[in-house]
Amino acid sequence: MGIAAVVSFSLIAAACGGSDDDSSDSGDTETTEATEGSESTDGGDSGETETTDAEIEEDEITQDTVAPDEAIGDPVPGGPLRYGLEADVDGLNPTSSALSSPGLMMSQAVFDSLVTYDVDGNYVPYLAESVEPLDGDFSTWQLKLREGVTFHDGTPVNAEAVQINFELQRADPLVGLAVRPYYPEADATTLIDDLTIQYNLLEPNAQFPKALTGQLGYLASPTWVAAAAEDPTLNQQPVGSGPFVFDSRSADSVTRFVRNDSWWNGSAFLDAVEFVPVTDPDSRADLFLNGDLQAMQTSNPATVEDLRSEDAIQNIIDETGEETFVMLNSQVPPFDDVRARQALAFATPKQQYLDLITLGIARSADQMFIPESKFYNPDIAQQADMPDEALALVAEYCAERGTEENPLLGTTTCSDGKINIEYQWSGPSVVGTQTAELMDQNWGNAGFNVTFDELPQDDQIQDAALGSFNAVLWRQFGAEDPVNDRVWLGCDNIGVISLNWPKFCDEARDTLMAQGAASTDEAERIGIYQEVSANINAAYTYVFLNHTIWDNAFAENVLGVCDRVAPTGESLLCVTNGRNWFDSIWINE
Repeated sequence: MGIAAVVSFSLIAAACGGSDDDSSDSGDTETTEATEGSESTDGGDSGETETTDAEIEEDEITQDTVAPDEAIGDPVPGGPLRYGLEADVDGLNPTSSALSSPGLMMSQAVFDSLVTYDVDGNYVPYLAESVEPLDGDFSTWQLKLREGVTFHDGTPVNAEAVQINFELQRADPLVGLAVRPYYPEADATTLIDDLTIQYNLLEPNAQFPKALTGQLGYLASPTWVAAAAEDPTLNQQPVGSGPFVFDSRSADSVTRFVRNDSWWNGSAFLDAVEFVPVTDPDSRADLFLNGDLQAMQTSNPATVEDLRSEDAIQNIIDETGEETFVMLNSQVPPFDDVRARQALAFATPKQQYLDLITLGIARSADQMFIPESKFYNPDIAQQADMPDEALALVAEYCAERGTEENPLLGTTTCSDGKINIEYQWSGPSVVGTQTAELMDQNWGNAGFNVTFDELPQDDQIQDAALGSFNAVLWRQFGAEDPVNDRVWLGCDNIGVISLNWPKFCDEARDTLMAQGAASTDEAERIGIYQEVSANINAAYTYVFLNHTIWDNAFAENVLGVCDRVAPTGESLLCVTNGRNWFDSIWINE
């Protein structure tokens, strides 16, 4: 989706909602996961079932997977796993790097999260031993860490380390946008003892532990982050407490991690994990099918369908998370005017996009929830495929505001009776280019002059954060709980650098999101988020296209992907928003 690398987004996505939130695969950008619990992301954003297409019931994430032969035997150690990613990232420091889906994937090899999800979407303490509220309104929480854990460099995992990571994230120009709105300026955290830290929130959040499942919950060595502040090249050499230890990294080539035999939660089976970024989904799939990769991620529907047709491939399909849409910048002309935003929605060839780009494989999206979600609002329909209505709005807009400047293009907002806009996507990507050409043809016939801008994913994210775009193909939302998607939507997340990418402020929406965070009443929460969806629909800042299909695909002999368990024995989430974990994976030679 088009989230590039400005300042740690995955943190944002987790703080925001999973977010985050990339995509060279579908031409959209990725959301990172820094949203308050987002995890995306990235968007942004999201249990599991076997051999069925993704369905969600309540917080459960459903996944479609091919189960390996149960008679194969017990896991054995050995072998490197070469994993194809949709893009690379600018760094792997959870306190300062833009961690879209590929960055979060790599991070899950080297870092442990404080909290994780079980297969039913419930939060489970992980590196933390417990996370408990101290008062009735959920505005104060205490987190207790497990004893005896150390980072890869020998630094102890203690409450001070948690506080250092938190404060660095909060101080970061971009990552901090996912943190600062929800905490007081002073005394946001309190050290209780060596293993216990208290979080003091500005407002109640009954789902707060979910904010610690993604980038905001990845814990890095304080010794390393201090050294990286002096020497930024060290941001490429992460030091965590996870099942794998950093070995080497060559940007846009290979990042390699080797097994941590001293991991606090046991020992991984793989000797190494090697991440290989390949931005074009077809090229990535070719490498995978030829045996040059043993696993890959993709959100390109055509590639997903090709991989699903191969009997020897294990596909873990998840379409319960992120949505793909065209996102509009509401702060500058022309899309500071709702008529221009509405006109582009009317002009968008949604049905052609679904037929020609997703090949009828991806499901149409009207909002940030799939129909199986309890939060889905059945009364919402994304307006599109209405070129005549678009032309009427364009004529009205140009008559009134056509001589104003479009600051991005350096032109007037209208020329020859059409609205001038720039359309961005991340690449290089053949599918992204095909999508751009389809949009251009139809928008052009419905009153828009369109120029193109294809950017590397990191650059696209940076432009979005800085508000340097008119329209961009994006992938976002998809948090396991919508409370964590609020970072993408709130007025407090707008500034020179923003996580509310469209820079659209609606105080009524903010009030609803705060109520959703504070409530423990399911019926009330459902009503709140259905109203939030209606609010988003009426603002025309997102032109929803499809529910993103993520496939984490593995060779036939790569086993154990969905065998993760918590230290306390719960079965854990297998994949989410294009990411999986690595501690339970083994290769059957």
